[in-house]
Amino acid sequence: MAEFAAPQEIERALRLVGELLEARNLRYHIVVIGGTAVNLLGLVSRATTDVDILAFATPDAAGIRRLRPPDEPLPAPLASAAATVAADLGLDQHWLNTGPASQWQTGLPPGLEGRVMWRDYGGLSVGIVARRDLVFFKLYAAADDTGTDSVHFQDLVALAPTDEELSGAAAWIGQQDPGPDFHRTVSQVIEHARTHRDRAR
Repeated sequence: MAEFAAPQEIERALRLVGELLEARNLRYHIVVIGGTAVNLLGLVSRATTDVDILAFATPDAAGIRRLRPPDEPLPAPLASAAATVAADLGLDQHWLNTGPASQWQTGLPPGLEGRVMWRDYGGLSVGIVARRDLVFFKLYAAADDTGTDSVHFQDLVALAPTDEELSGAAAWIGQQDPGPDFHRTVSQVIEHARTHRDRAR
């Protein structure tokens, strides 16, 4: 199974999907997080195997894209285009997936919708979660997958979060999982992240 070794390869796959959709006069608006987001924003350069969809969006009367939970399963035209690209590029059949959709059950970071940055690839509009929100998601993931060798922790450190961002992320995570044990784990991850950040200065 091929992987995306560079942001340009992710963009190529997304553009190919968009071209297939555009040929059918179709358009979808998706929002991505994870390795795809940090790569496309140029914050981290590392290999990733998939594109994680956090949300779909629907433009309102004013043209503002309003986020909503992603369709599960993916709409047939979008799934078909993704499967075609997977076959052409040697990607996993599920390279475009809605794995993070469960986050909607507990809530998104406050104000996330207004910070999404959009790029158009033909019939596919891709919203990229902003750096601040990535700090929130990466701290949560790093606490759930403990160890300074985890990709989530490495991404968190690469994002160079400020103390204010870490505090805000911790408060948000406390609303997701208020258990004292997990709270302690989050605090430990924050201390490790601060140590790594300060050493890099």
